[in-house]
Parts: sequence; C-alpha cells; structure tokens
Amino acid sequence: MNRINLITLGVKNIKESLEFYRKIGFEASVTGGEDNPVIVFFKNEGSKLELFPIEELAKDINEENPPELSNGGFSGFTLAYNAKSENEVDEIIHKIKELGANVVKEPQKLSWGGYGGYFIDPDGYYWEVAYGSLWEFDDSNMLIIKD
Repeated sequence: MNRINLITLGVKNIKESLEFYRKIGFEASVTGGEDNPVIVFFKNEGSKLELFPIEELAKDINEENPPELSNGGFSGFTLAYNAKSENEVDEIIHKIKELGANVVKEPQKLSWGGYGGYFIDPDGYYWEVAYGSLWEFDDSNMLIIKD
C-alpha cells in the first residue's frame, strides 16, 4: 500500500463547499445533482479530493457508534497546493480573499526558503498555498519528492 487515491473532506454544507471549491478553480463531478449533491469528486490532477456530508462520513466509519464530531479548532490536518511561482501564490490568496474566506497567514517568505500562506475553507480545513524554487513537478503536476 503506497498511494492515496482520495482525500475526503467531511463538510457541513455540501452545496456551499462545492460552490467555494468551484470558485477557486476545481472542476467537479456531482452525484445526486446540482440541487441536492450527495457526494462530490473533483477532477483535479494527482490525488482526488472528495466532499461528503460530515455526519454521513462519521456513520460510514461506524454506523452504530460514529466518532464524535469536533467542535472546531485545529485538528492537526492540513491540505497543500504547491504553486509554481510566488506570483501564483499571490493570485490564489487574492482570489481566496475575494471569496471572503479567512486568510490566516498572508503570503510571505518562509523559514525554509519558500514563499506561502494559509487560508481556511468554509468547513474549517486549513490549506497551505506555497512555492519552493527547487520544486519540480511530474507530468501530472504532482510535486516530485526526491530521496
């Protein structure tokens, strides 16, 4: 076992989250229809991102005794978008601000030599948008991690 095919975000309002992710550039495949989405898969490169109602996700883990839902705060989980330039980081964070999302770290030079910032999506998931001058990408735009 050496890959991740899906990253699933449990969301409180699937229609709102679908709209948010579409506005920042994700293309979606919606099951259940636009008016009543049941599950959303995004057609992004590399690992796939999925939206699923959080209560249903908890039941999928254990229908008899689902895990308790968090009341907020930082869960220790972040998602990352690896940009190909500092300008791309700035453009994405600017778009995020226009959508009214919470930018929690403005783009800036980072301690490891890169450039980036963080925002929170409508369901409280932290996203890093970062650029590193030494990064390389494969044909699927996935970051190449060298040994």
